[in-house]
Amino acid sequence: MTLTSRKFVSTTGKLSLLTLALMAAPFAMAQDAGWYGGANLGQSNASIDDARISNDLLGSGLVTTSIDDDDRDRGFKLFGGYQVNKYFAVEAGYFDLGQFGFVANTVPTGSLSGNIKIKGLNLDAVGTLPITEKFSAFGRLGVAYAHTDGSFAGTGAVNVLNPSPSARDTNLKVGLGVQYAFTEALSLRAEIERYRINDAVGNKGDVDLASIGLVYRFGGKTPTPVAQTTAPAPVIIAQAPAPTPVYVAPPAPPPPPPAPQNVSFSADSLFDFDSAAVKPAGRGELDKLATDLRGVDFDVIKVTGHTDRIGRQAYNQKLSSQRAEAVGSYLVSAAGIPAGKISAKGVNGADPVTKPGECVGTKVTQALIACLQPDRRVDIEVTGQR
Repeated sequence: MTLTSRKFVSTTGKLSLLTLALMAAPFAMAQDAGWYGGANLGQSNASIDDARISNDLLGSGLVTTSIDDDDRDRGFKLFGGYQVNKYFAVEAGYFDLGQFGFVANTVPTGSLSGNIKIKGLNLDAVGTLPITEKFSAFGRLGVAYAHTDGSFAGTGAVNVLNPSPSARDTNLKVGLGVQYAFTEALSLRAEIERYRINDAVGNKGDVDLASIGLVYRFGGKTPTPVAQTTAPAPVIIAQAPAPTPVYVAPPAPPPPPPAPQNVSFSADSLFDFDSAAVKPAGRGELDKLATDLRGVDFDVIKVTGHTDRIGRQAYNQKLSSQRAEAVGSYLVSAAGIPAGKISAKGVNGADPVTKPGECVGTKVTQALIACLQPDRRVDIEVTGQR
């Protein structure tokens, strides 16, 4: 199995931009010299060179039909270091990057499977950039002494000559991260590192570890409770009794304004022609009435629907009743009025507002319809108001 360099440009680029942006902040973080230790846990990633595997198999007369890669695993590290000053530290540790593998299927029928485990020791120089009193960014450059153990097996037409290769090698290691100090003794760290690894079969590649962890600084101060001192007993000085307060009741709040007793709405403003559904343009008028009725105690609200004299009486009776009931239902939903306190009825055109002789004619014309507009209405009467 061959590890190749995973493209790391996007991740390191983001961290570099973050570091440059944070450089504008004040360098307020103070850090005394001292020892520290900690542990990180995260995910490791490796690139498996499928093309090289296929070429190696082809050199043995085998054609690769498919390759399944297992290029991710959990990784961890344990570390300790010495903080020389607030800008520089030396850090050493143990790392375990996990296990990676692949299975390649071939023609003639066979398969090649491979796994490697990577662990080792590292020594890094760590540069710290304080951003605030608690927050800082850091970068690391060092060397990693890695021990790589391989395990390979073949089936069918695939024959493995060296099933258990291993390698020990020292290579470059780099990383970027950020750190937040909860206290002078305890901090949270998040970082991304790249390890250059010898894969035990004659090739070198990169393995990345993205992890978070805790750092404990020996000798750091932790919050301690403030000691409470016993105050001397108070000296009580007798004073003349205070005058007895006289309670003055606050003025009663003014009563709410009375609700309107009688209101009339034009049916044309509330309903479309030949309709008993309250249209959106008419809801504003009913909403104002609903607001005035909230908190008012009364016996009943009488809602009466009227039509003009045009048309059949039975039809007008039905339409006027439906419109009265629609207005009553809207007040129940908008003002929360109990349905039992609303009485709705229709009286068709039996109670016109227009005077006899004012709108003459029996033929239905636009002029006659406009003249009879005041007769088409919904009257609302609030009775028994207290």
